[in-house]
Amino acid sequence: MFNKAYFHSPVGWLSIEDDGTALTKINFEKQACKDCVKRSDLADMAIKQLEEYFSGKRSSFSLPMAPVGTQFMQDVWQTLVTIPYGEVRSYHDIAKTIGNPKACRAVGMANNRNPLPIIIPCHRVIGANGKLVGYAGGLGCKEKLLALEKENRR
Repeated sequence: MFNKAYFHSPVGWLSIEDDGTALTKINFEKQACKDCVKRSDLADMAIKQLEEYFSGKRSSFSLPMAPVGTQFMQDVWQTLVTIPYGEVRSYHDIAKTIGNPKACRAVGMANNRNPLPIIIPCHRVIGANGKLVGYAGGLGCKEKLLALEKENRR
């Protein structure tokens, strides 16, 4: 079973996909595809939690997720979920956390392939020099997400 819904967020259109039991993908979109929608209760729950996140009422997500990737990618994504709301870590920090301190570039690639941005907060990862680098939704989007979290951090 494959479901897809669209959500117009403060950072643009997001498509949300699930397999009937867990979220599988979120994509940044230029617009919604009205003919592509097969909405589910899970998508509705994701949209509700995203609305709460964007309004500053939610700092973490409690949704079933099934991101597809290698074991290394899964390890990186699991680590991203532990980065506290409103904080950032470097690629090197993530590499050290997963026990492979020389894997900064590989961490960057896993971050780049994160199928559930925002939910798995890859926007909280920055360069070792403190600069914002790469984001699927664009650096402007990453900047907005980090500013939102900084503003609403408790």
